[in-house]
Amino acid sequence: QSVRWYLAYSLSLRNLEEMMAERGIIVDHSTLHRWVIRLVPLLDKAFRRRKCTVGRRWRMDETYIKVKGQ
Repeated sequence: QSVRWYLAYSLSLRNLEEMMAERGIIVDHSTLHRWVIRLVPLLDKAFRRRKCTVGRRWRMDETYIKVKGQ
């Protein structure tokens, strides 16, 4: 979970260390750094497999919404 927070919210490792300590998990920022280095390539590989290919053509659909009767 801490690696996901680091990637999703661009937290510093020291801030992440503090957040984990608030939740009762004592972990050093250097340990978090090692986890990031080890897990990011694995996460990247897993997400690339699930990534959908996008075609060259896009279609836009227009939607009109009435606000206060207008």
